[in-house]
Amino acid sequence: MTFMFNATGLPVQDLVFGASIYFPPLFKAFALAFVIWLMIHRLLRDWIYSGEIWHPLLMDLSIFTLCVCLSLILLTVW
Repeated sequence: MTFMFNATGLPVQDLVFGASIYFPPLFKAFALAFVIWLMIHRLLRDWIYSGEIWHPLLMDLSIFTLCVCLSLILLTVW
């Protein structure tokens, strides 16, 4: 028994799943930056929370800001 999906005759046969959802470039940059930040934060976590850094939360925020800038550059070049 073979199953063949045939969408001819449906009113929206050209619609690809998710084609109607718009993701702005800044959202893509934040999503990519979050992934990059997770990797960097895991590497630097012990140093950030060791007491050498005056305000660890501000350090995390600055690293995330740099990751957003890096991801914008990566998305622009790509």
